[in-house]
Amino acid sequence: MDVQKYLKRIAVSAERNLDLEYLKELQSSHMHNIPFENLDVTRKIPIQLDTDAFFEKILERGRGGFCYELNGLFQHLLSELGFQSHLISCTVKKPDGWVREDSHAAILVFLNQIPYLADVGFGDSVRQPLPLTGEEKTDVSGTYRIRESGEGIYDLQRLEDGEWRILYRFSDKRKQLDDFQNACFFNQTSPESHFTHDDLATIATKNGRVTLSGLTVTKSEEGAKEKYELTEEEKKEFLRKQFNIEL
Repeated sequence: MDVQKYLKRIAVSAERNLDLEYLKELQSSHMHNIPFENLDVTRKIPIQLDTDAFFEKILERGRGGFCYELNGLFQHLLSELGFQSHLISCTVKKPDGWVREDSHAAILVFLNQIPYLADVGFGDSVRQPLPLTGEEKTDVSGTYRIRESGEGIYDLQRLEDGEWRILYRFSDKRKQLDDFQNACFFNQTSPESHFTHDDLATIATKNGRVTLSGLTVTKSEEGAKEKYELTEEEKKEFLRKQFNIEL
């Protein structure tokens, strides 16, 4: 992997000490510079679980990706930099139940023997590493914590309207990229997958987020939201200007 090219893509100037501050900058900068998007999925372009392919798509062509691509490549970067880390599997919680078990990929990073959750592939979520100790962290996207729900099983939670809501449940067991083959195929092909229905592209901004879902743009800024519709031609231009993506 060309580490310097990766750091340039996420606007991080140089390699530094392998500490929490550096990890925090890497995660936040990644989410501000590389979008979460499913445009290959909706165009039926197969996504192979291969970090070389991720590098070519995201770093050579300036695209984004979904969780396997973004977290798969980010975990590879962390390893190249010298961080102790590994992939983990997660099960996402929706308001009406759970999605396919273990179908989301995230990362555990160990700093001074303390495990931290790092995730650059979950869209509108926490922008900094979260310790598995239960400590609450707040950024522009909300307030978060991780609670242990069983031996080696944890819940990522966000505070919403005074209540803690589970975003996903995960195990601390080490996973390899290959372990997500079936989940990746499901999320590319199944009508039950959220990613096969319509185009989605979203990226963090300094004070909010910009999201394109189908033809609908949602811009959030310090808690205020603006929504508007695009035509198909306007959508192509919006993807080009906002996400630097050419369809």
